[in-house]
Amino acid sequence: MSASSAFNDEKGGSSSVGEPEYGHDPASGGIFSSDYKRHDDLKEMLDSNKDSLKLEAMKRIVAMIARGKNASDLFPAVVKNVACKNIEDPNQLIRASALRVLSSIRVTIIVPIMMLAIKEAASDMSPYVRKTAAHAIPKLYSLDPEQKDQLIEVIEKLLADKTTLVAGSVVMAFEEVCPERIDLIHKNYRKLCNLLIDVEEWGQVVIINMLTRYARTQFLNPNINESLLEEGGGGEKTFYGSDEDEDEDEEEKEKKVEVAALAKRKPYVMDPDHRLLLRNTKPLLQSRNAAVVMAVAQLYFHLAPKAEVGVIAKALVRLLRSHSEVQFVVLQNVATMTIKRRGMFEPYLKSFYIRSTDPTQIKVLKLEVLTNLANETNISTILREFQTYIKSMDKDFVAATIQAIGRCATNISEVRDTCLNGLVQLLSNRDELVVAESVVVIKKLLQMQPEKHSDIIKHMAKLTDNIQVPMARASILWLIGEYCEHVPKIAPDVLRKMAKSFTNEEDIVKLQIINLSAKLYLTNSKQTKLLTQYVLNLAKYDQNYDIRDRARFIRQLIVPTEKSGALSKYAKKLFLALKPAPVLESPFKDRDHFQLGSLSHLLNAKAGGYQELPDWPEAAPDPSVRNVEVPEWTKCSSREKRKEKKVEKPFYSDSEGESGPTESADSESDSASGSESGSGSEESGSGSESEESEEGSESEEEEEDEEEKDKKKKKKKELKKPVNHFSSPRPLQTIAPSSALKSYELLHRITGEGLQVEYCFSRQPFSPDANMVAVQMQFTNNATSDTKNLHMEDVKLQSGMRVKEFPEIELLPAGETSTAVMGIDFCDSTQAANFQLCTHTKKFFVSIQPPVGELMRPIFLTENEFKKEQGQLMGMNEITEKLTLDAKCRNEHTIVQRVTSAANLSRVPCGSDKEFAGRTVTSGSLVLVTVATKEEGAAQLTVNCEKMVIGTMLVKDILLALTQ
Repeated sequence: MSASSAFNDEKGGSSSVGEPEYGHDPASGGIFSSDYKRHDDLKEMLDSNKDSLKLEAMKRIVAMIARGKNASDLFPAVVKNVACKNIEDPNQLIRASALRVLSSIRVTIIVPIMMLAIKEAASDMSPYVRKTAAHAIPKLYSLDPEQKDQLIEVIEKLLADKTTLVAGSVVMAFEEVCPERIDLIHKNYRKLCNLLIDVEEWGQVVIINMLTRYARTQFLNPNINESLLEEGGGGEKTFYGSDEDEDEDEEEKEKKVEVAALAKRKPYVMDPDHRLLLRNTKPLLQSRNAAVVMAVAQLYFHLAPKAEVGVIAKALVRLLRSHSEVQFVVLQNVATMTIKRRGMFEPYLKSFYIRSTDPTQIKVLKLEVLTNLANETNISTILREFQTYIKSMDKDFVAATIQAIGRCATNISEVRDTCLNGLVQLLSNRDELVVAESVVVIKKLLQMQPEKHSDIIKHMAKLTDNIQVPMARASILWLIGEYCEHVPKIAPDVLRKMAKSFTNEEDIVKLQIINLSAKLYLTNSKQTKLLTQYVLNLAKYDQNYDIRDRARFIRQLIVPTEKSGALSKYAKKLFLALKPAPVLESPFKDRDHFQLGSLSHLLNAKAGGYQELPDWPEAAPDPSVRNVEVPEWTKCSSREKRKEKKVEKPFYSDSEGESGPTESADSESDSASGSESGSGSEESGSGSESEESEEGSESEEEEEDEEEKDKKKKKKKELKKPVNHFSSPRPLQTIAPSSALKSYELLHRITGEGLQVEYCFSRQPFSPDANMVAVQMQFTNNATSDTKNLHMEDVKLQSGMRVKEFPEIELLPAGETSTAVMGIDFCDSTQAANFQLCTHTKKFFVSIQPPVGELMRPIFLTENEFKKEQGQLMGMNEITEKLTLDAKCRNEHTIVQRVTSAANLSRVPCGSDKEFAGRTVTSGSLVLVTVATKEEGAAQLTVNCEKMVIGTMLVKDILLALTQ
């Protein structure tokens, strides 16, 4: 049916029987209709097993949407159909794409479907599909965090995967869903370390970052002795520590050194797993990917012994030749490293010299690194570089350079005077911003030794007429007020000038003018008393409430009155107290508490999703948790056993963590039986040869051969499709034993929201009614909750058909399987039996359609009786086809096996050709089949049947079985 015909059928009177008219159809234009049964019909069609009904339903839904009708309640049913078919597709790319699309649908109503799809994909034979399942886990977790426990089970399963394609993705899922579950990593730690070199680059970064956190919780600090020694006084001197302080603390230092010596007596032994991580990540420093190199660098910085960290310096310097974005991130991390591990970057000092083409942010970071690397030996070289940088046209960069000079002067006392003189020379620079920045830095330097530099203070006081930058003016005023005793003649004059321009100054300058007036009032009240009152009166009516409050506070403090409190006595001590010199520190000083290479470290603020880097444990945790027990079946004692195992395993067996104990048990029993048969003599090796052959050949011990073939058939089916197959019933006498019965899917686990149903035709008589076909059903509950009251409802049959329902299953616990038998009288037709499979909460529309070969039962005929009956079913009742047998289907045993698997017939004994007989279950019509073989695989198939339709269909099925 075309889309246009679907529209026409709905608008007029539908030609099909039983279809509702236009006025009663909500999918059509019946606005005032209250009959919404059509939606139920669409759901029933979408849940059916027939593709034609599904296609028709999809067309109608598209038509509804095109008319602007609401079809949102049909969304889960549509998703089920799209997902189920594609997730079971033989092409791994389609299976993966289906899961990717399904997991990208951000609708909570399909969460159960998504969960089942992820669980199924996690057991897929293709590592690409399993990788996609790992990618889908964080999406589902963000959609419904309540699924965390089930997702952790899937993550645990995927972490055991041995393929490099899956490793990075599942670790990323682990980091997103359950980063606190370190116990999941124990058994997989060594595997991840060994796989690391072969994982894709994106996965390498994720795994390395995760293993860094893991190692910080499981291993001891390799630098424990060095850190104790530093705490005991072996560290660097403080920037402002004087010689007197060092003498006073000499005794304490000696005690701490003794403590460190005691600690050194306990030798540190590195855990072999710690060494394994360092050894396996070191080659990745040569990676072409900057993120991988950065990840290894941070791992070494946080985990490696101090003597081994130096190897990362060369790799990081190599990254400085990359793009500016990469340089920015690398330099941020190098700047942090140089604070604690200055020595490892000193040989590469020139690599951090600044080029004129560098962006400003790169220049500032390189300045930071150069400042951190400055010491007594290289300071002269670095200062010459800084002199060049000051001439740059980039004003922000020049300001940063002046600050760097100030930091060098505070850190290295030998060059303090040189730096101060150089900065004073900058005060005559034409650029106001350069002068202003120099003033701010000089102010900080002068606080260290103000008595030696009164000339510089006088020189800076003269600059108040020219400098207009508020911060610079405020710094000069603060210096003059703080050290007014060193410039007693200039200070009052500066206050006079500032009082004139008070109303036009910026707020920061006004506050310093008030402070200056207060300090001069306390030290030189004769000259500045009136000026101070004038300034405080101006401030009293200023627009800024901070300035008004400051003026009131200072007036009460410095001008004693009757109402003044006790504080006015201590005004001098409050204003003129000795103030400690400011510490010029690197902005990267405390950034190492963030994990290097992380976004939080880059921003210097905790970003969303950031995992704190744990502290080293005080005592080593138990290392045996990382030991993995090797299953006994893997310990092969001979090459023959290893070969057998390789033959039995599927292609992706190394990566199938889900096969678990069942496969191992099977392989144990197989290898045991193989060793028993092969231990007698070399002649008995023919048994193993027959096992390896695909179809086998007839032998004297026919029953044993058939059992072995049944086992191999089952194994092949299990590899192709991971479902439970039904065991074949014990065959009747004179009937050739059939292979394992074929099972069919009645309800997919995704469509059934966890409930999976399969059925097979058991080929056993159905005791309640001999005219019914016995259908054995197997119910599996894959959901996390119990299923109750499994039963049938609303059976829809063609005329003449009958059904005997299976007994109700009251309870099916989660993870359990149950079987039941029902009987169906198909009236010798292949029409489907449709019904609803119901639980206590859900209803699913299903249908059972039999192959023609299951509509008959075997009967016993002698050869003479067979020939006699065949002679009576000639002409219209006989169908003959010529065929060429498949190369694997030319021996008698295989032909018999394939015919009896396609149709429930019995072999006629002692026949010249291969002859089979049976009767239809309902009417008892005779069915005779003959396969006459000729030379070179040629054969002729003859079917004699009273019912021509059954005969025609049976010919097609047997032809397919013999030629495929």
